[in-house]
Amino acid sequence: MEVFAKGGSAGITREIPVEAPVALEFNGIAYAVMMATPTDLADFVTGFAITEGLIKRANEIGIDIAETDKGWIVRAQLSAEAAEPVMERARRRVSESSCGLCGIENLEQIARPLPHIAVPLAVEAQAIFAALGALRNRQALGRRTAAVHAAAFCDLSGAILAVREDVGRHNALDKLIGALAVSGIAAGEGFFLLTARCSYELVEKTVVAGGRALATISAPTTLAIDRAKAAGLALYVLTREDSLLRVM
Repeated sequence: MEVFAKGGSAGITREIPVEAPVALEFNGIAYAVMMATPTDLADFVTGFAITEGLIKRANEIGIDIAETDKGWIVRAQLSAEAAEPVMERARRRVSESSCGLCGIENLEQIARPLPHIAVPLAVEAQAIFAALGALRNRQALGRRTAAVHAAAFCDLSGAILAVREDVGRHNALDKLIGALAVSGIAAGEGFFLLTARCSYELVEKTVVAGGRALATISAPTTLAIDRAKAAGLALYVLTREDSLLRVM
């Protein structure tokens, strides 16, 4: 690559992030194909299954991962009861985009009730500042590429307990949720911090996973605010190392 700046240019070496199709199968049934960074795929499918409402715990899923010449296939095995929504999806054959909405059936589902958070998690501003200040040093792929999102889970002091990265912000969050489930870390005991705008699907995934507080570096959408308000999720946006805005 060549970098241009006022007064001249210079060559640099920059790693390019991998974006590849990742096919998710549950009990042998094709469920979705996501464009994602093919790292931490076991965490990804675990978190995806949790936020899709298929499972609640990491021990409810068995995972096999295979690389092919066209991308990656992640095969997950669920109990017969957990797999029923997958069977229903196969019967309907509803097509979805990675952003999660396509077709009348899914448009009707956008207003589906989310779990209610009885006690939103109040997070001190200093904890969010501390977490944000430490996050860059935990973004190994982000530093090398400057082209991926990070999702972090932090305790109430701002210490980062886990980080996952992906080209897709929702994928990064699913990976993180899966990692927390595997580690046995309760999502409601700390806050989520994302290097992304606050979109509705990030709010929904956080709430479904049991989270009570979400902080993002960019602004929220109207639907994100509406969904956070309906669920009772504490929402902090436009976070910087010395300022933030609490929406909820």
